[in-house]
Amino acid sequence: MKSNFWRAGHTPTLLAAFLYFDLSFMVWYLLGPLQIQIATALNLTTQERGLVVATPILAGALLRLVLGILVDQIGPKRTGLIAQVIVMLAMLAAWRLGIHSLNEALLLGLFLGFAGAAFAVALPLASRWYPPEHQGTAMGIAGAGNSGTVLAALFAPMLALAVGWTNVFGVMLIPLILVFCLYCMLAKDAPGAATPKKWQSYIEVLAQRDAWLFMGFYAITFGGFAGFASALPGYFHDQFNFTPQVAGWYTAACVLAGSVMRPLGGVIADRIGGTRTLLMVYIACSILIGLVGLGWGGSTVALSLFVAAMLCLGAGNGAVFQLVPQRFNQDLGVMTGLIGMAGGVGGFFLAAGLGVVKQGTGSYALGLWLFSVLALGAWYGLSEVKVRWRSSMGLAQARI
Repeated sequence: MKSNFWRAGHTPTLLAAFLYFDLSFMVWYLLGPLQIQIATALNLTTQERGLVVATPILAGALLRLVLGILVDQIGPKRTGLIAQVIVMLAMLAAWRLGIHSLNEALLLGLFLGFAGAAFAVALPLASRWYPPEHQGTAMGIAGAGNSGTVLAALFAPMLALAVGWTNVFGVMLIPLILVFCLYCMLAKDAPGAATPKKWQSYIEVLAQRDAWLFMGFYAITFGGFAGFASALPGYFHDQFNFTPQVAGWYTAACVLAGSVMRPLGGVIADRIGGTRTLLMVYIACSILIGLVGLGWGGSTVALSLFVAAMLCLGAGNGAVFQLVPQRFNQDLGVMTGLIGMAGGVGGFFLAAGLGVVKQGTGSYALGLWLFSVLALGAWYGLSEVKVRWRSSMGLAQARI
């Protein structure tokens, strides 16, 4: 018999994990909505601008593994405290010293990667307090913090207009400090120590073909979500000559769609099966992003297609993690870290690649079509392995 969720765990820690994750994702994504102002001030090319917004994504992906290991060694609360201090110091330096060159912007992006790695801290901080029957709910609440990307898209361009883009880093320190104080007071490590993950565990898992398949699948879904979220302010500005504020509003609509659909994607996958959900996601994304690349219609058509694509990508993120426990039940912690890293790497290449394509061809079309082809490739790859998975996992067809 299931216990009441709010009595089963530690609600203050769950709240602290959500706030930490939310503000971290807001900061992690901050360079995306500010990219137009940064590029103008530093005289960056489109390719350089793409690299600036993509750097936090890659840094966050790689640092997820580092913070995940640190969580096992010193606990999630202490790891979260260290990561937050690093991010606040980086923001303080950017505010007080300023950003004067491409290299300084890239260095800031590197340190903001610690905010993107909050995934590896906030989720175990919250979920370790809850029994198995409430793990999904706890992780869903803590993971809802990815909505912080919407806040950055909405408010960062307006703040930049009001106080200047470098002062945005100073303004953002206010909520970061408040959340840091609440985190110190509310967060508490769950009793008992988790079994530390060893590097050998990662090597053993990577020897399996399915591990690479899952990493590739998530590189398309989360990589697509994160990459487009970072690149879309520049896309809407370049394509339709929008102001940074309007480009931010359009982007916020797309990001909100993907954020809302992530937990719903898991629910859909539970009902119709993870592979069915992902197959529909990949074919739909391939068509939608391919249509955007054709450039038909105006900004409203582009917005509608991107919102629909981000809805699909969000659902795909939830569906991937519905499948992972079924295939890698004994290596779930290791696979979560590897898949999360792969998603970030995919986002880096998408955001940076779109900048390279725009710089080289004068259009985003080729980059969008390439993503469309990759999504189609993911659909084909999943089609090839779904029968083997259903047979080898010994599960009902509806679940997988």
